[in-house]
This record gives sequence, C-alpha cells and structure tokens, in this order.
Amino acid sequence: MTTSPDPQSAPKLDIRIIPVTPLQQNTSLIWSRETMEGVFVDPGGETDRLMAAAEQFGVKIVGVWLTHGHLDHAGAAEAVRERTGCPVIGPHRDDQWLLDEIEAQGAKYGIADGKNVTPDRYLEDGDTLELAGETFHVAHCPGHTPGHVVIYHQAGQLAFVGDVLFRGSVGRTDFPRGNHQQLIDSITQKLWPLGPHMRFVPGHGPMSTFGQERQDNPFVADQVLGTT
Repeated sequence: MTTSPDPQSAPKLDIRIIPVTPLQQNTSLIWSRETMEGVFVDPGGETDRLMAAAEQFGVKIVGVWLTHGHLDHAGAAEAVRERTGCPVIGPHRDDQWLLDEIEAQGAKYGIADGKNVTPDRYLEDGDTLELAGETFHVAHCPGHTPGHVVIYHQAGQLAFVGDVLFRGSVGRTDFPRGNHQQLIDSITQKLWPLGPHMRFVPGHGPMSTFGQERQDNPFVADQVLGTT
C-alpha cells in the first residue's frame, strides 16, 4: 500500500505502508525526499523486511515513533534501534508496562522476533516531532491503551492513529486497562477537531478520513453519537 501527503502542501515527504506480522499491522515508513532521512511509525515485527524496504528506497532511518505499546506495533522497535542507532520515541509513559511485556506476548501469540523496549523519549499531549524540518504533532488518545498517542502532520493532512480508529470501526477496549468511554472521548475531542479532510493510517486495514468516519462509522458517526 502506498500513499503520499498532499503534493501542494507537503511536497517534501513520502510514505510507504508495510503490513507486518500475522496481525497485518500497518508499519509506516516516512521519509524526506530532500534528505532521504526517515522514520518507522509502529514497526511491529519482521525487522529484516522493514530494513530491506528502507534500503530499497534509499532511506536512512533516524527514528522510530510508537503510537502505543502493543506487540504488533512495537515489537521491532528495539531491533531497529540496535541496527541503526536511532532513538525510539513514544508512546506516552503510561504504556511502558506493555513495552515490558513484548517478549512474553510474542511467546503467547507466536511472534518470535519481538523485544522489550524502553523509549529514549516518552510523548505527551501537545508535543511535537521533527523529520527533516517537517513538524508532526502529538495527541494523547487513551482508551485502547492508557498511553496511546496519535501523531499527525497538519500540513500534509495525514495522521497515524494506531489502534484508536479504523475504517468503519474503533479500537478494542477489552484488553487490560482499556476504557471504551475514554476511547470515544479521545476520538471526538482529539481527532475530530483536526478536520474532516484529515486522512489517517490506522493500525490495521485501509486508510480513511475523519470526515468519512463521522459520516458512517457505526461506532462514532455524528448520527450515532448525537453530535454535529
């Protein structure tokens, strides 16, 4: 799956989406067309495949950004850091307990290459990240996990939402420390204000826009929630 930010508003960035692990989690490879420096968002596993993709496009990996601590999103973060020397950034510190369980969860689900990881930097609501002069913003969006964050590029109208929101669905809240009302509040209070044209890469499945989900998502559409 491939996409790129709006060429008029963000001509400097490119992206490839690489589904990894048996759970088909969307790892995003984002890079600057000018410097060829890039980051992985949510490298969940299959480190060799991810690094091969970076090599294929001539990208130097300078960071790993994590939306939350689940195995299929963070399993390869430590391996990428070991190979490249890049920092691991995010999620919010409230997900460290999950990052400490990656290896145990991998044994449980048959995903063998995951490694426990401690980020070089945790993320807070309102933080910013930078890639080759381009600014990304951070919103703390708990509910699926307590430390989940969403990372978005306002100029390019593109958000990386992890497992908060999907095309036609929302993140599960039946895992430990999940909270359904928190999740709905995160979506309506943190994501919807970013505007209906904001496209998003979910943790699994196809891309969509916030406007599309407000129109027909059976969990969070305006008509379902009684909002406008």
